[in-house]
Amino acid sequence: MSSPTPTNAKSSRSSLIAIIVALAIGALVAVAGSQGGATLGGIPLFALAVAAAYAIQIIAFIPAMILRTERFFDLTGSLTFFVISAALVLLTPMPDARSWILAAMVMLWAVRLGSFLAMRVHKAGSDGRFDEIKGSPVRFLQVWVIQGAWVSITAAAAWIAISTDAGARQPLTWLTVVGIVVWVLGMVIEIVADAQKSAFRADPRNKDEFIRTGLWSRSRHPNYFGEIVIWVGVFLTAAPVLVGWQWVALLSPLFVILLLTRVSGIPLLEARAEKKWGDRADYVAYRESTPSLIPRLTRPTVRETAA
Repeated sequence: MSSPTPTNAKSSRSSLIAIIVALAIGALVAVAGSQGGATLGGIPLFALAVAAAYAIQIIAFIPAMILRTERFFDLTGSLTFFVISAALVLLTPMPDARSWILAAMVMLWAVRLGSFLAMRVHKAGSDGRFDEIKGSPVRFLQVWVIQGAWVSITAAAAWIAISTDAGARQPLTWLTVVGIVVWVLGMVIEIVADAQKSAFRADPRNKDEFIRTGLWSRSRHPNYFGEIVIWVGVFLTAAPVLVGWQWVALLSPLFVILLLTRVSGIPLLEARAEKKWGDRADYVAYRESTPSLIPRLTRPTVRETAA
């Protein structure tokens, strides 16, 4: 067997460092968020939830690596949100209304996301993002471990509040109502935006075209705006019971905002769109008149110009 090339060895080292960092971040969040939380067998429930989130990804990685497939990668992430949220609310001693509401928020979101991603994978088949890494166990493991960090940080606000100690629980207040309303608004926006884009892509007349109708006429990424609003709603619902280091839960909405606006969401799609349609006058007009994220209340007037 030939020895690994310097490039491959460097990539493996970088992946190993990323794995260690992702695990360390999860451990720190677990320790901080467990302050004042309920325990099971002397172990904080929130810490167990974070450990389970990573464990599920690593277990799922094994058959994925053997089969060299990423087909159930996204579905595993969604399933992790659902399973751990359900287990957490059932294992927490005397869960209150807030705990059940937060668990329902995360579980309903996970069902919606999981079904949407499952249909997308069924239609699209393989995911090109994984083509270069499926042959490297360390590099492929990296994305699964990072997914464990994504699940843990994103769900942190809900999971910390669900598993808080019974003595720290608070009655539902107006902030809870605001959080629920914000969450519902985010879900509606995301569902409608995804449905509009799916319908647009299903029409053969729209092949190689960009969507600029419906919510997409008011924002270039309304689905991401809805996603951010969802997790802001979850945080607002959880906030009244957070104390001390449990405020690490603030990372939940901040992480989603950072991820979608600076890392893997909008920047990648904007670059892809610019490469595909950047030389078209109608796309340039759409880009310059339509907000990237926060939707306009009124539809902007875009003059259609032939490419």
